[in-house]
Amino acid sequence: EPAPVFASGVDHERLTSQLRFFLETDKLKRILRRNMLVDGARRENAAEHSWHLALAARVFAEYAPEGADVDRVVEMLVLHDIVEIDAGDTFLYDSDGQSTQAERERAAADRIFALLPEDQAGRARALWDEFEARRTPDARFAKAIDRLAPMLANWHTEGGTWLRHGVTRAQVMDKVKIIAEGSEALGAYASALVEDADRRGYFSRG
Repeated sequence: EPAPVFASGVDHERLTSQLRFFLETDKLKRILRRNMLVDGARRENAAEHSWHLALAARVFAEYAPEGADVDRVVEMLVLHDIVEIDAGDTFLYDSDGQSTQAERERAAADRIFALLPEDQAGRARALWDEFEARRTPDARFAKAIDRLAPMLANWHTEGGTWLRHGVTRAQVMDKVKIIAEGSEALGAYASALVEDADRRGYFSRG
């Protein structure tokens, strides 16, 4: 670690905690997801995914449900996958992985967010828990964007992970319901996208 150089008047312990968290989250860049980039060049990593979703929340803000705070949505999306540093990426259609995902990710949240100073740790953990629970307009909109992004990537890569992992149209339509819960407009778009993907043969027929 670099030798600490602190300005006068700065809380050394607080800044050290913030730096420790910041450096720890650099590890998110090495967590590969199943989805390819839209151009099919390679798999995306979890940090790229989080950044792209945060941008999407700004771009699609006008489609958020009434009462949603887009600033909170962006913060939620920047934080939501940090737990994958410990828990790894769990594929959306991996039933075995899904069965242990919540436990693994809660343990990761306990460790990683606790690196921050207490006030920031509490806020970050509360936002992460809110995203997972999907009970508020902010969380539902954030989750809608999180579900839409892989669909767009899979359509642009002619089925991508849907075909590679034997995913059916019915399985993807279950995720469209989650998008519609968070945004009527994005849900309608996702539904049309799935119908078009089906016509193009982008799903498993198994």
